[in-house]
Amino acid sequence: MRQHVLAIVGLSAVILTDCEVAVAKSKSKQTEGIDRTVLPIADPQPNPISELDVRNAKAPPRFEVKAPAGAPNVLLVLLDDLGFAGTSTFGGPVTTPTFEQIANEGVRYNNFHTTAVCSPTRSAIKSGRNHHVNNMGAIIETGTAFPGNTGQIPNNVASVAEMLRLNGYATAAFGKWHETAAWEASMAGPFDRWPTRQGFDKFYGFLGGETNQWAPFIYDGTKQVEVPNDSNYHFMTDMTDQAVSWIKYQKALTPDKPFFTYFAPGAVHAPHHVPKEWIARWRGKFDQGWDNLREQILARQIENGTVPKGTELAPRPEAIPAWDSLSADEKRLYTRQMEVFAAFVEMTDHEIGRVIKAIDEVGQLDNTLVLFVYGDNGTSAEGGRNGMFSEMTYFNGVQEQVADMLKHLDQWGGPETYPHMAAGWAVALDTPYQWTKQVASDHGGTKVGMAVRWPKGIKAKGEQRTQFHHVIDIAPTILEAAGLPEPKSVNGVKQRPMDGVSMSYSFDDAQAKDRHTTQYFEMFGNRAIYHEGWFARTIHRAPWEMKPRRPLNEDIWELYDTRSDFSLTHDLATQQPKKLKELQALFLKEAKKNTVLPIDDRVIERVNAELVGRPDLMAGRTSLTLAEGMSGMSENVFINIKNKSKTITAELDIPDGGANGVIIAQGGRFGGWCLYLKDGKPAYTYNFLGLNSATISSPEVLPKGKSKLVFDFAYDGGGLGKGGMGTLSIDDKKVAEGRIDKTQAMAFSADETADVGVDDATPVVAGLGQGAQTRFTGKIEKVTINVK
Repeated sequence: MRQHVLAIVGLSAVILTDCEVAVAKSKSKQTEGIDRTVLPIADPQPNPISELDVRNAKAPPRFEVKAPAGAPNVLLVLLDDLGFAGTSTFGGPVTTPTFEQIANEGVRYNNFHTTAVCSPTRSAIKSGRNHHVNNMGAIIETGTAFPGNTGQIPNNVASVAEMLRLNGYATAAFGKWHETAAWEASMAGPFDRWPTRQGFDKFYGFLGGETNQWAPFIYDGTKQVEVPNDSNYHFMTDMTDQAVSWIKYQKALTPDKPFFTYFAPGAVHAPHHVPKEWIARWRGKFDQGWDNLREQILARQIENGTVPKGTELAPRPEAIPAWDSLSADEKRLYTRQMEVFAAFVEMTDHEIGRVIKAIDEVGQLDNTLVLFVYGDNGTSAEGGRNGMFSEMTYFNGVQEQVADMLKHLDQWGGPETYPHMAAGWAVALDTPYQWTKQVASDHGGTKVGMAVRWPKGIKAKGEQRTQFHHVIDIAPTILEAAGLPEPKSVNGVKQRPMDGVSMSYSFDDAQAKDRHTTQYFEMFGNRAIYHEGWFARTIHRAPWEMKPRRPLNEDIWELYDTRSDFSLTHDLATQQPKKLKELQALFLKEAKKNTVLPIDDRVIERVNAELVGRPDLMAGRTSLTLAEGMSGMSENVFINIKNKSKTITAELDIPDGGANGVIIAQGGRFGGWCLYLKDGKPAYTYNFLGLNSATISSPEVLPKGKSKLVFDFAYDGGGLGKGGMGTLSIDDKKVAEGRIDKTQAMAFSADETADVGVDDATPVVAGLGQGAQTRFTGKIEKVTINVK
């Protein structure tokens, strides 16, 4: 590799690679006369014109902010819930040809880390700052009142998208967002932390942590999208179509303007939804079970150099049963779950390949910096021991049984399911490590497959890099490649300096000395510190454990030398107590600097805004009045009717011939409730997790004209998730009553909403149709919900 001595000061030489020289030259040339450290760049003041007649005057040159000449397009791909061994590139069992192409035509990194869960990684990858600095100590739905954990991104950590946009880039985001504060995700705003106010000209995707791939709740900008009622529809394909269209459109109109495309599929986060033709390709491929699969993966990783020779397989967590100990029914269910997951991974890689092809078709691939981060954390073990037919059972403390799930085996992955897989597969796809997503103190929770391709900026092809890196290094890398300085001020707000370092020093130098030498990790009490090859950590709780193993001050710390112990299997804490103590002190220092303290190890409690001091639009309210057309209200911005009595009063106007359709609904096929008219008769249905439902219906048709329809639910009390009696009344006359045996205690859905006059996405009530088919055909004057 060629190197250049740019300057000699005394006896010290500053040596840069070819890539860095090119970047430096680009910076000096393009920023001359323009201060790009203060964004937006101010228009120059025009000289006064004294000429009276415009015919005799010369117009001043137009000022336009352009990206530095030759600045690359940028494609940042971030997959969801896919661990270190999730791709064939990194020894995994699933074929990922697009990822292999990028790795073979560029460089791959086998020591690249995330934060261990969704929102923190996503905010950190675009801001270049540690996740607590972004107020993203955990996912947005578990924000608290403490700095570092509020879930509300501050203005002093502007995203790289905004920096690029203000420097002449076209910007677009597709897929999963999960960075908007929970109480701000409604039509009431504010929209400051929505994608189109976080640096993106275009957004097409969903705001929350997951979505139903068959019937997603998505936005185009800030406008809700009505998804077509088409059995062939799948969001992964839809978002790819949108991205391909945007890239081609943008390059057709402004070919010289570079783009920044953030492509973040909801895949392969649960629910694992994938067409049958993809699933069929994987039948019988995982009959060997997760224990043998781990051994096979490690052998491939050693053979292809992903891990050093002699790397040992970390022990399987005690809570995960040995494959040979399982019953025939368990094996049949679990292998099907993994077949569907593998199909989801392969399909996703294929769709990403379509984006790469589109860039190639517009002649831009050679000067596109492609950054593939194939996982925002390790593979998810939140499916628990058995996996789940309906993921919402996990959030409501309901344990699904194998016998019940086997009834849905042929449907697994289709629209009738909302599935997750058994945790044993997650451990396998995080090989050679022991732990998974959520465990920030193990590389199985944080290390993911990563590759970079940029022919005009990287000469190396098919090489591996072993330098330690973290998602906070992505934003500085993009800025350096674009020839742009890190701004000191953005939109009038002084910026906190980035915590990450550019990875460009390693692009063409496999032996380059690490520049990211210290990194803390913390998530729900699982915490660790990396420093110059050493790794000190404590396992505070497993993903399937609702409570920590011990108090924070009693945690047991371990010590590993990652330079000789790739898989973290040899604890050196007793041999080197001085080094462990040194690293524990360093963790506290980094924690204080990055607003990590106080550490919050609560999990379920943090979902409840009232318990943790998170802002709540409905705080203190016992009544909510809505009008027809109000839809798209997530549980975070809707009145909480769970675990209490409620009264729903609907004032209706029924036309000649009667009316049908939904009056108000919350949730969908996998849990929710709905007040509606069917064949002109009022009814109320409570759908318990998609497992069973209770319906109270009137024998009487609602008459023409104005009527007051009331549903009253008297909650049994005495705990969470109890049942109660329901009563329907028309104009103060009771017309029906019945019992609802049990209710959902914690959540209805991660992406389904509350809607007036329609039931968007999947239906709460089977037989009413879907989406637009459920629209109320009368007039809804207003609907009032009272809780007590």
